[in-house]
Amino acid sequence: MLAFALFFLIPMYVLLVTSFKPLAEATSAQAWNLPNPATWTVDTWSSVWGQLAPSLWNSVVLAVPAVLISSVLGSLNGFVMAKWRFPGSDVVFTLFLFGMFIPYQAVMIPLRQMMTDAGLMADGGSLFPLILAHAVFGIPICTLIFRNYYAGIPTTLIEAARVDGAGLIRTYASVMLPNSAPAFAVTIIWQFTSVWNDFLFAVFLTNTENAPVTVALNNVAGSMVAPYNEQMAAALLASLPTLLVYIFLGRFFMRGLMAGALKG
Repeated sequence: MLAFALFFLIPMYVLLVTSFKPLAEATSAQAWNLPNPATWTVDTWSSVWGQLAPSLWNSVVLAVPAVLISSVLGSLNGFVMAKWRFPGSDVVFTLFLFGMFIPYQAVMIPLRQMMTDAGLMADGGSLFPLILAHAVFGIPICTLIFRNYYAGIPTTLIEAARVDGAGLIRTYASVMLPNSAPAFAVTIIWQFTSVWNDFLFAVFLTNTENAPVTVALNNVAGSMVAPYNEQMAAALLASLPTLLVYIFLGRFFMRGLMAGALKG
C-alpha cells in the first residue's frame, strides 16, 4: 500500500517542486529536479493567488449551497424510499437512478436553453444557474446513498415514532436525522468533490466574471511560452480545498461507507 501511495504521489511531487522554480528552470527536462536553493521563489504562488482568488471564492459560493441542497433533498428522498414507502415507490426510485447515468454532454444545449427561457441567464454575474444544475444532478446519487443507509436502520424505530403520533416530518427530524451523520459525511465529501472539480457545466453556465476555479485554472496559460511553474502552482492551489476536505473528513467518509452508505 505504501508503494502504491508513493506511486500516485509522484505527480504531486512534480507539481510541488516546479511551482517553486523560476520560469527559466520550469522545463520538462528539469521536472524531477529540486528547486535550486539559489533561485527558488514563492513569487509564482503570489502571482497565481492574484489570478485565482476571485474564482476560488466563486467556487466556494457555488459548492456550499449546491452540496447542502442535494444532500438534504437526497436525505429526505432516501428516507421516504426506505421507510415511508408508497405505491410505485420502487418505480420512482428506479427513475431517480436513471438520473445518475445521464452524461452532462447530452444535456448541455437543452439545459442552457431551458435556463435562458426561464430567465435565469439574464443576470450575467449570478451563479444560481450553476448551483441549480449541480443540486439537481446531485440528487440521484445522494438519494441512493441515503436510501441504502436508512434501509439498515431498524424499522421498529419508525413504528415506535408512528405509535407516539409522529408524522413523516417529525419522524425524519427526531429519529432519522440524528442518526444520519455518517451518510451526510459521504454525500458532502462526494458532492463537494464533484461540484468543485466540475469544468463542463461551469463553462457553459457561467462567464468570465463568475467563473469557478476550474475555468480560471484552464486560463492560466501563456500565448507563446507555457508558464509551467504558474500552472503547477495554480493546480495545487485549486485542488487544496478538496484535499483539506478529505484530510479532515476522511475518517467520517470511511465510517459512512462501512455503515452501509454505498452498499445494497
